[in-house]
Amino acid sequence: MSGVADLPLHYGHVPPWIYDIMRRTARAIVKLVVHEMGVVKLLERLSNPLWFQALNNAIGMDWDSSGSTTVTTAILKEILREENLGVFAVGGKGRYSKYVPNELKELAELGVVGYEKAGELATVSKLTAKADSTLLQDGFTLYHHVVFFDESGRWVVIQQGMNLGERLARRYHLAWTKAEPLDITIEPHSGVLCERITVPLNLTARDSLKSREVIVDVVKEGVTKISKHIALVNAAIKGYKPLVGNLPRPIVGDLPYYKPIKLTQNLLAVLKEAYEVNPRNFQELILETRAGPETLRALALISELIYREPPPLRDVEVYSPFKYSFAIGGKDGIPYPIRRELAEEVLRELYEIVKAAELGE
Repeated sequence: MSGVADLPLHYGHVPPWIYDIMRRTARAIVKLVVHEMGVVKLLERLSNPLWFQALNNAIGMDWDSSGSTTVTTAILKEILREENLGVFAVGGKGRYSKYVPNELKELAELGVVGYEKAGELATVSKLTAKADSTLLQDGFTLYHHVVFFDESGRWVVIQQGMNLGERLARRYHLAWTKAEPLDITIEPHSGVLCERITVPLNLTARDSLKSREVIVDVVKEGVTKISKHIALVNAAIKGYKPLVGNLPRPIVGDLPYYKPIKLTQNLLAVLKEAYEVNPRNFQELILETRAGPETLRALALISELIYREPPPLRDVEVYSPFKYSFAIGGKDGIPYPIRRELAEEVLRELYEIVKAAELGE
């Protein structure tokens, strides 16, 4: 599986009594998975959007809410902090998503993870955040980012973006099992849950590699030449025919990717800095410069319309999120209100199973 999950933006909070049930249920499930199958299997399941959604629905969170990401990952982070299960979580929603490097440093100081491994995970955090905020340009702005990992450095990232205009959130699952060891921005998505498909610039796709190489080469040409390229790109977007040859594909004017490039002072400054960094490869361009979505879109358009190396314009696969919401009901009453007695009965059964697993029965 590869892709994302689209979910309606929901506001408000979870009532304390429901949150308590959700936390206790999640704790039992997570402990059972680790005791019965091990740490790696828990990480693999977290990387699977269908399993994650099943967990979310089974503990009573809404099946179609943006909170199915933010609340459930917060509960998991809390559980993993309290239980000695060998899996850890850093990051969170809003400003907490920026705390990943500091949290990793604190864990290294506590001896939970080595300093070198903490540094590697901080790089994973930055690159995976860039993957879904800059390289995959689907119209969603990241506001939530959590990294799950074990002592060996195996990692899973669950992050979410929002599109306020469409009142939608989109969840991304990325994992060490999918990412290229030498460049984790190449097809890092491990799973998807989604109700709609976009047509985004996708520089995480494997068939974007040639375009990525061109982008790095273009950066090294310098701001003056890039500015001339941008003028030609904008002319092509407006319908002027190229001086030589044909374009590699038709320009679809209503796609955000094909909007004319605004040559702002900020864009020029970022391009100048990138030229001075002189990146050796695409990953270094992403890590060591301030190149953001607009910079990468400009460079991708130059790759396509000037050098005839078009990047992919396609989304990831989609899956439905609803099935497991029938377990104990949902917070907002869909498919039915949470049945407290049923939830408590489920909890008793789960904890009996967990207890037996811990005793090795």
